[in-house]
Amino acid sequence: MMKHSHEFRDPIHTFISMRTDERNIVDSRPFQRLRHIHQLAMTYLVYPGATHKRFEHSLGVMHLASRIFDVVTAANNIIDESVRRIFPDDDTKRYWKSVLRAAALCHDLGHLPFSHVGEKNLLPDGFDHEKLTKDIIYSPEMEDIWKAMKPPLQSDDIIKLAVGPEKAEPLELDSWESILAEIIVGDAFGADRMDYLLRDSFHAGVEYGKFDHNRLIETLRILPSAHVGSDEPALGLESGGLESSEGLMVARHFMYQQVYFHHIRRIYDIHLKDFLQSWLPEKKFPIRVERHLKITDAEVLAAIRKSYASPKGSNYLLAKRLECREHFRRFYSALPGDKQGGKLRPGEVIAKAAEQKFGSDAIRYDRVPPKISAPNFPVRRYDGKIESSLKLSLILEKLPVVEIETVYCDKAIFDDAEKWRDENAAKLLSLQ
Repeated sequence: MMKHSHEFRDPIHTFISMRTDERNIVDSRPFQRLRHIHQLAMTYLVYPGATHKRFEHSLGVMHLASRIFDVVTAANNIIDESVRRIFPDDDTKRYWKSVLRAAALCHDLGHLPFSHVGEKNLLPDGFDHEKLTKDIIYSPEMEDIWKAMKPPLQSDDIIKLAVGPEKAEPLELDSWESILAEIIVGDAFGADRMDYLLRDSFHAGVEYGKFDHNRLIETLRILPSAHVGSDEPALGLESGGLESSEGLMVARHFMYQQVYFHHIRRIYDIHLKDFLQSWLPEKKFPIRVERHLKITDAEVLAAIRKSYASPKGSNYLLAKRLECREHFRRFYSALPGDKQGGKLRPGEVIAKAAEQKFGSDAIRYDRVPPKISAPNFPVRRYDGKIESSLKLSLILEKLPVVEIETVYCDKAIFDDAEKWRDENAAKLLSLQ
């Protein structure tokens, strides 16, 4: 007798359940490929336990998105009439829950090997992992799965929720669809963010990413956007969950500071990009679905080992940096006081001067632009009034932005580079 439901054991959520027709998504080639895509690229070279993959993360996102849907669409949690009017009938609501779960499973199908590492430099202009995700969802293999679902799902609907309003173009989302997309990829309470913080923290072996996600989910609500002068519904929360939302935003802040932007983790991203740019036949990743599905971390790691085994090969040195942990060393990190008001950023100033001194092959510059830490979302106070989260929480209002600027050098010249920095950095920055 065929089972009609299936369970996956998971270290974060204990059990994740799905129907047989949903299991067909998991068994598909595009989804199984995610077993071979590291969630955090080569972070395992810094945090050895961080070897988890996009596969289990996508299962977790489906699990959390489904929980959020059940809470925010519960009849007793819909109080405002402007919110009630966007709700479909019960049959349509069941259809959209199925779409939501499929979209959550599929939201990362387009990721390149090692996730975000090569997305900005190693794809043609106009392409990103969301565009590849859309192409995969539209592929004949996946269309057959959508048609066999009960009820059958429309690929356009899955795409709208999987990539969100900005990336779904030319598809347009109505208010209901926008809320559902926010449940998956929203900047404030998206299931994607919740799962990756909890999962990355667990596997990296750090405490920074933990927050009370159970309390947070139970207090999520669809609310009018009165905090920005609108009755257009948005995902917000009851005031009793405000501290949990603070925990989420603080967890995100420290995970960026301590894990995602760790300086050694970042230089491995740069070394990996250098290798890929030299190794890929056209210096870019393939964008056709069939070719995309055939390349994973496994093929890249095999290529790195093969290049390292050939000392006379053109990619030997690039592979050696990754294979033998011979990464470049950080010798300058921009501090808030280093900005003098010039046209160039402090890190750019130091990097350009260092390249002139030591050569461009020996220097790497890394910058992450400011990331807003605390989004503005509606909160329903105990008296029923809708207020901005930034007005109710000093923690969210004052949470600092995260920005990094780092200059690295070949370890062979590290001592010379530090000495040169000490002698020249202050003068170079003052000239800007």
